[in-house]
Amino acid sequence: MSQPNEVQQISCDGCGEPTPAHDVVNYGSVEDGYRRLCGRCFNTDVAERAGLEGFEHVQFEPIVMGDASGRPHEFHFRTHLFVSGVALDAFELREGHPAGYQFQVIGKPEEDLLGLLGRLIEKMRRSLAIRHVEDSRLGLQVTDGLVVRGKVECDLQNDDRLPLVVIDGREVSWAEFGRMVMTFEGWQFKLQFHDMSEEP
Repeated sequence: MSQPNEVQQISCDGCGEPTPAHDVVNYGSVEDGYRRLCGRCFNTDVAERAGLEGFEHVQFEPIVMGDASGRPHEFHFRTHLFVSGVALDAFELREGHPAGYQFQVIGKPEEDLLGLLGRLIEKMRRSLAIRHVEDSRLGLQVTDGLVVRGKVECDLQNDDRLPLVVIDGREVSWAEFGRMVMTFEGWQFKLQFHDMSEEP
């Protein structure tokens, strides 16, 4: 029986190597069927099909970074190549799945991946340095900065398909987020949405 924080391993249909589930891509089509490929095999296949001869897959080791409260966060990395670019993701793991703080940058296929990693780490530092919410005797509240940035997820524990928002790496239910917003009854607000790779 697996432990709660154990990362599930899946055998890659390309190289046969055991691969963490979060780095496996279901790749193919309805007509030809799908294969479960590790990040390296997926990127190699995409590079060959796109004629990107210079692309070299790099596997980055996890790093630990502290947030504005000094709390450490371990980040794992994933690289996915697509015809017009390459996406580099950083994320925490909870019960073997990406959760908490999640970041992404997109570069050109021929871009140096170490340079792309540097851009991603700078983005992570900027975000981790800001606290948007804090605990109080009234529950979770927006900080004095009066700005909240986060990520919209799906609340799988709720049958009504309500959103779950991730703020400062914390999962906040829609009801809890609503209670936070009620602090500002009578105020105006501006809600904007940005792609994961953009700076909010």
